[in-house]
Amino acid sequence: MTLGCALTFDFDAMSVWVGSYKARNPSVVSRGEFCAVSIPRILDLLAKHRIPGTFCVPGHTALAYPELIKRIHGEGHEIAHHGWVHENPADFDEAGERRNMELGLEALQKAAGVRPTGYRSPSWDFSQHTIKILLDYGFSYDSSLMGGDFIPYYARVGDKYDDKTPYVFGANVDLVELPITWLLDDFPHFEFVDRDCQGLASASKVEEIWRDEFDYAHQNAPGGLFNLTMHPQVIGRGYRMMMLERLIEHYKSFTDVKFTTLNDYVEGWRKANPLEAWRNSGAIQAQPASHRVPA
Repeated sequence: MTLGCALTFDFDAMSVWVGSYKARNPSVVSRGEFCAVSIPRILDLLAKHRIPGTFCVPGHTALAYPELIKRIHGEGHEIAHHGWVHENPADFDEAGERRNMELGLEALQKAAGVRPTGYRSPSWDFSQHTIKILLDYGFSYDSSLMGGDFIPYYARVGDKYDDKTPYVFGANVDLVELPITWLLDDFPHFEFVDRDCQGLASASKVEEIWRDEFDYAHQNAPGGLFNLTMHPQVIGRGYRMMMLERLIEHYKSFTDVKFTTLNDYVEGWRKANPLEAWRNSGAIQAQPASHRVPA
């Protein structure tokens, strides 16, 4: 049974510094400009190995670098929605969150004529309204939550929780969740942000983690998805690109591993695991007994 392997890239550029970190210092914001250097490197590497990628793009980035967005799309890679200016959805009321969603959609449409089927929230933050908004805008999947590792599940609405009463799980809805983890994200391992993220790890440390996590998934989650999150302004540095290519060669050495975009994987998984069958299995987030995976 095939293991899916998704190389995903959060093309934040300047938006992460302007939006998440609220920076107005030109030096800090310029860190995002390195994406103009790293995106061609990444695309060349993917082309060399004939691997599709998923690029999660804020609207702010799409308007800043439309030619790079067109190149990503033109070379057959998936583009997913990644907010407007890397904002935290929980910082907005529902109307404001919807407006940010629309701004991102409008920018991706303007830059490359793309209407994404998938969403990844900036910094993986959600509000109480996010899932409902994603359903209203017709998204097929999300890749922001952490309720699993290698096995997808259907997202939920209506969870209830506080510090005084038992946790109450809500109802599964028609939005496939492709879980993520900070462990498989390059930013905390490599990036340095004063008083926030110390990073600057050696490649050997991260290579060992990403290799062993992959090997564990291959041995224990056949049909699942190894979902690796990278940022062009982080992974695009020389020694990290060399590490990434070594990992690609390791992942390619398995005949039962298929490189995939998030959308392509979801299409197969959804057909094998229709929502009603998932609900009838009694599953909430974990793999139900009847779980099936795409071949």
